[in-house]
Amino acid sequence: MFSFLVSFVASALLTLWVIKEVRLHGPALDTDFLGVQKVHVHHVARIGGLSIFLAVALSACISVWRVPAMTSWMLSLMACSLFAFAGGIVEDYTGKVSATRRLLLTMFAALLGYFLLDARIDRIDWLTSAWPLPYLWLTLPLTVLAVAGIANAINIIDGFNGLASVVTICMLLSLGYVALQVNDMFVLVAALMVAGATAGFLIWNYPVGLIFLGDGGAYFIGFMLGELALLLVMRNPQVSTWYAVLLLIYPAFETLFSVYRRLFIRGKSPAMPDGIHLHSLIFRRVVQWAVGRKDARALVRRNSLTSPYLWMFSLMAVIPATVFWRYTWVLILFCLLFIASYVWLYVRIVRFKAPRWMIRHKKSH
Repeated sequence: MFSFLVSFVASALLTLWVIKEVRLHGPALDTDFLGVQKVHVHHVARIGGLSIFLAVALSACISVWRVPAMTSWMLSLMACSLFAFAGGIVEDYTGKVSATRRLLLTMFAALLGYFLLDARIDRIDWLTSAWPLPYLWLTLPLTVLAVAGIANAINIIDGFNGLASVVTICMLLSLGYVALQVNDMFVLVAALMVAGATAGFLIWNYPVGLIFLGDGGAYFIGFMLGELALLLVMRNPQVSTWYAVLLLIYPAFETLFSVYRRLFIRGKSPAMPDGIHLHSLIFRRVVQWAVGRKDARALVRRNSLTSPYLWMFSLMAVIPATVFWRYTWVLILFCLLFIASYVWLYVRIVRFKAPRWMIRHKKSH
């Protein structure tokens, strides 16, 4: 837990410093209140990823000092993650880095990880056996797309205060737990470092949103999450590959479903942002029962009330993945159950028939 605590304290202090500095000098304030995915009403710093990255880098240095055997792995991981972080943080400051360029930088980071960390998809587990993937032409693009896809997926679900942060913290803690079970100390330490830094940021982000994760934070955390999940599964054959699939299925399926919805149903570009992600629909059509007023204070409250619904929903995948990390057939079953639940829930809300357990009655004011 030392790595978690160091990252947590460093991130909490650095995030507070970023909030104060940006408010004074303001080159990275989010002042767009009219975008289709915007639900805040005051100027907010959007470079929370800077404090998270610096906290993880500091914790990595301390970990290397305490355990020199980790030096090569830790430096390689941080070097790879720098490219994923760079595209996002420059976008947060300038607003001039396209989604395509950010994705390409993250793909390059995954490519580096393939060669520097040997982080590659080299097998797929099935019920009674494992399918080896020995060919470079197959494993290389599959690995790059998978890691970059998860990084992009975390950016997509980063729509409300605390949503992406808590979801990724739960996933990282799960990685740490399973890494402990198989005695993979590098993945354990790295996962706790990122989880601690994200938690330090979270205390300023939730519930009132004093700072946002930003593209830099989302791409950095998403890359680390994808890379560590890949390393854990491939370095330890006793961990089923479906553990990683189920663990990451919420942001991954949200992204795939969004691409399908935009491309085939609406006939628009998959890169075109819209306001009908699952979290956006819950905000507009479910949480409005809890807070009916439309003033600024009520909007902030609705924002903070939306995330817990998605936290609980994501735990439908994270908890069984953590418990059944070695049992392929159980993990596959829960993957199918999650996908069916997601589609059913989405359709119900679109049709204005939110499940009764999700509807919260208005409170008198």
